[in-house]
Amino acid sequence: MKKYGLIGEKLGHSFSPQIHGLLHDYEYKLYEVEKDSLSRFMKETDLQGFNVTIPYKQDVIPFCKTLSDRASAIGSVNTVVRMEDGSFFGDNTDYYGFEYMLKKSEVSVTGKKALILGSGGASKTVQAVLKASGASPVIVISRSGENDYSSLHLHEDAAVIVNTTPLGMYPNTGISPVDLKLFPNCRLVLDLIYNPHKTALILQAENLGIPAFSGLSMLAAQAKEAGDIFTSTHSSEDVIAKIEKKISSQTMNIALIGMPGCGKTTVGKLLAETTGREFIDLDDEIERTLGRKIPEVIAEEGLDYFRKAETEALRKVSCQSGKIIATGGGVVTIVENKPLLDQNSFTVLLERPLEDLSSEGRPLSQSKGVEGLYNERKHLYQEWSKLKVENKTPEQAAKEITEKLFHL
Repeated sequence: MKKYGLIGEKLGHSFSPQIHGLLHDYEYKLYEVEKDSLSRFMKETDLQGFNVTIPYKQDVIPFCKTLSDRASAIGSVNTVVRMEDGSFFGDNTDYYGFEYMLKKSEVSVTGKKALILGSGGASKTVQAVLKASGASPVIVISRSGENDYSSLHLHEDAAVIVNTTPLGMYPNTGISPVDLKLFPNCRLVLDLIYNPHKTALILQAENLGIPAFSGLSMLAAQAKEAGDIFTSTHSSEDVIAKIEKKISSQTMNIALIGMPGCGKTTVGKLLAETTGREFIDLDDEIERTLGRKIPEVIAEEGLDYFRKAETEALRKVSCQSGKIIATGGGVVTIVENKPLLDQNSFTVLLERPLEDLSSEGRPLSQSKGVEGLYNERKHLYQEWSKLKVENKTPEQAAKEITEKLFHL
């Protein structure tokens, strides 16, 4: 079997092996290469071809005997193929990928000012596509130079913003390279990051009503093009949307919210068994970190202390992919927790009749009463959830969630 892969400095975020596994029958693995080891890798690798990501899209060029016209014109390579004589041919399938992403947005950039965050290899490709699509002017923001982050105020009229930097990428999620409130004329936000599914930049754009798209469509499209090059075949563009849907299904977390005692842990464990995913109980994570049971923590340290610990635990687990997460009943009471869930999770509200909810071992349910607690939180449960399921029995609830999310 022929061997292919992805090289980069840090690859813990990558979905590329899953995507190429859906495209073709070849081996595809991740190869983390340190900066001072790139030359040795290029000389010693036995791969038939590979993709290239941060920070080597320009660094691999000297190792390629020939380049495609688009790679040569852009000055960036993300797909390398070994030729019959053993030399390397460098191409740029990111161009096709970003072109597809832009087309998917259905927003015309013709005559619009575009701001590109970052000046690396991916930025060069984005510049080329935007210019070819009629965007004008196209401004590149880098950490130094004529247009740096201190000069963003000079470009508040930008209509299109594209992030090509790794800011906000897993595992350092929740970070945004810019505040979109500085750009009142912005009409489109594109973020090349695909893990998490929704970066802080994307989430802010959605909150402001600005059309926003993550990099998963670009990743799938460029992988389709790279796979065609690796195998000397031509696959239909229709496969891209199917790959996106499949990868989203595989990598999005399922987060259960709902009243204390509604069965989140029981249903979550059943979901984990059914789907083969790892189950994470947020309360267990908090107790493991603090070394005490939650009722003890609240009694000894107070509710505010517990809520801060809960947010930190959620921050740690919610950026992961493909998990089943059972949250605490009060997770919705902290505004900061919503984007933590929204970045990578499909949030499901588990509902159960109030008279069936036990308050035993639950300090807040005991102090406020189940009905009083529910009345405080019900609007938040509704706003935060994307799917509502009644827990008549844990088995039935788990079955309904699985059928609706995975179409089984």
